[in-house]
Amino acid sequence: MVVAGAGMAGLVAAARLRELGRHPLVLEKRREPGGSMRLSSGVVWRHRDFARFRRECPGGLPDLQQAVFERLDEGLAWLESIGAEPTRRGTGNPLTTGIRFDPAQLTSALARAAGPIELGRPLTGLREGTPVILATGGFQADSALVHEHITPQAGHLLLRASPGSTGEGLRLGLEAGAKTTAGLEQFYGRNMPAPPAGVPPERFVECAQLYARFAEVTNDRGERFETETWSEIDVVQWTARQPRARARYRLPEDALGERVGDRTVAAMVRAAEQVGAPVRRHRGTLTLEVVAGITTTLGGLQIDRSAFAANGVLAAGADAGGIATGGYASGLAAALVFGKIAAESASELA
Repeated sequence: MVVAGAGMAGLVAAARLRELGRHPLVLEKRREPGGSMRLSSGVVWRHRDFARFRRECPGGLPDLQQAVFERLDEGLAWLESIGAEPTRRGTGNPLTTGIRFDPAQLTSALARAAGPIELGRPLTGLREGTPVILATGGFQADSALVHEHITPQAGHLLLRASPGSTGEGLRLGLEAGAKTTAGLEQFYGRNMPAPPAGVPPERFVECAQLYARFAEVTNDRGERFETETWSEIDVVQWTARQPRARARYRLPEDALGERVGDRTVAAMVRAAEQVGAPVRRHRGTLTLEVVAGITTTLGGLQIDRSAFAANGVLAAGADAGGIATGGYASGLAAALVFGKIAAESASELA
């Protein structure tokens, strides 16, 4: 059997297959494993209350969401059993529960458990009679697909993910007869300091500008947007569809002490300035231009609760849609849960 992709979902699937006595061929197009997981905060979480999960992500499929909700805790314990080391228990958000890992250490632990990985080798086609798990990371790094499904401003977005996530899983799944979910036009991301700022990948998390709720948000035409979600998933998707995928945050200086999670607004503004973002201060306010950063697509291949997308084809991670549709949920959590499920289903199929 074949596992396509060595990000979170692919590594989890390969490691679980090894536990089950299988010897999967693991293919990764990039020269190192980890995918977008390496660039994440490393927090693997779920909503504490399933009804809230449904309210937060109303367009998702309830049976898939239920699987994430029910199986994440055992998945987290499994990660620790294979050598992943928590750096913090809890998320700092009373509405969610989970564990923070160091992304590099988590990648190393999963790669050891996954066994041999053929790096620099993408999956280019499906083989009849060979089960395949598609875990290639979504299509956020493919400007043509992002332009087609998400925004005509695709060329202006900041890619806040692995450049290897170019939609191979989506294409191969569709060729095999899989269907797509609702929400192909949706993505998870963060508004980031706009050029001339230059944000290196290791500062993607630190430089996220997560204080739209305290700011006046406008586009180039002066049109305003009022963010309504605690996750600010709405404002980044709005920004992505504005001219040049940009917005302006005008913020009163007395809001700099406000906290979002474990960070202050002042710390986020300071991080933006450190990477070269011009911040204009005038009469008790400051103004900063942001650009939409795309982290992962939310729509993808339609799977069932056993992770099947088509005959002999399974999908996990961002290749599978229908979990966070309409809102915000942990992509790492879905990758962990459905990576394991896909492995167990593929093992039974084999």
